[in-house]
Amino acid sequence: MRLLVTGGAGFIGANFVQQTVTERPEVTVTVLDALTYAGNRSSLDPVADRIDFVHGDIADLDLVDELVSGVDAVVHFAAESHNDNSLAEPWPFLQTNIVGTYALLQAVRRHNVRYHHVSTDEVYGDLAAGDPAFTERTPYNPSSPYSATKAASDMLVRAWGRSFGIKATLSNCSNNYGPYQHVEKFIPRQITNLIDGARPRLYGGGHQIRDWIHVDDHNRAVWAVLEYGRAGQTYLIGADGELDNRTVVEMLLTEFGRAPDDFDFVTDRAGHDQRYAIDASLLREELGWAPRYADFRAGLAATVAWYRDNEHWWRPMKAAAEQAYAEAGERTI
Repeated sequence: MRLLVTGGAGFIGANFVQQTVTERPEVTVTVLDALTYAGNRSSLDPVADRIDFVHGDIADLDLVDELVSGVDAVVHFAAESHNDNSLAEPWPFLQTNIVGTYALLQAVRRHNVRYHHVSTDEVYGDLAAGDPAFTERTPYNPSSPYSATKAASDMLVRAWGRSFGIKATLSNCSNNYGPYQHVEKFIPRQITNLIDGARPRLYGGGHQIRDWIHVDDHNRAVWAVLEYGRAGQTYLIGADGELDNRTVVEMLLTEFGRAPDDFDFVTDRAGHDQRYAIDASLLREELGWAPRYADFRAGLAATVAWYRDNEHWWRPMKAAAEQAYAEAGERTI
């Protein structure tokens, strides 16, 4: 298989590329990435000599058409994905998440190429404490410009499948954690602050619930869908990892040998979703997938170990991220 991976220098994409090259040496991988602040070419260093890398924008119609014409399948990870950034300036989210997806869909339509679209559970909005988990039938109810543009991109994929017959699948995943995640994100920010001896910070009361999944489990699920998923079907990817943010921080503090209440609260952000939860029954029952990191605490410990061992990767971006948090009055945690 010749595979084009968009956003392959980002967090989930880079882990997907490394996993693919290591476990599936028969697959030829081309990565397309714009290398914005969230993309890091060094995340691909372990497999750099075994992939083709193209620095470019998924909204570049001619470039995308050229690359898609030479592959058998596309896995589309590339996205603007930071909620707070979308509140400050929505336009890049429309350009990348909507126009970029359009460019890919036109190319796979033209060249009859298999397409998998990676999306987020945030398109469904949030849940109250007693609500059932999201399923493939949950109505969309996005809360931010980020989640709204991802919802729009999902709808484009469905429309191109129905109107033009492209061979497409979609997946909506819960919150990922693991190696190579940018230090702006919740878990790596807390880990790197703790490595530096700082106190973690929590939005509001820290009661927001997320459904955590290790990035390797997510990417194995993507492969299951790519190989065996039904055209036109959406699959939800989750690992039954519901925890509130305060509990995650307390686990991290324990991992670092510090008191579980050694953190600070900061003002909550606008429109903050309170709970996500994924029902991945269809994926498990139809495609036989199951998470390998069923124990979140063990996965978290492995992630802490990775950040301890790879300061050379995250240290250069840490100071800039912390300066941005300070300038925004901690609104970008």
